Amino acid sequence: MRMEIRGVEKLSFRERQVVALKEAGKSAEQIAKQLGMSTSTVATLYNRARTKGYEVVIIVPGEALGLFGSGMDDEEA
Repeated sequence: MRMEIRGVEKLSFRERQVVALKEAGKSAEQIAKQLGMSTSTVATLYNRARTKGYEVVIIVPGEALGLFGSGMDDEEA
C-alpha cells in the first residue's frame, strides 16, 4: 500500500508533515508529541492544509486484495 498526496506543492513543510501523519491514522496528540508542538498547532496546520485543497490517494496493489496473480482461471474461482 502506498499513500500519495496530490497538491502537496501547495502545502508548507509543516503542513505536509501533519497531513501525512494525520492521513496515516495518527491522532493529534500523537502528531504533537512526534513533531514537538501543541495539539492546537497540529489542528491549525491540518485545517490550513485542508483549505489549500490537497487530495490523498491510497494505492493498493490488486495482488494484496486477491484480485490478480492468484494463478487460478476464472472457471476455477
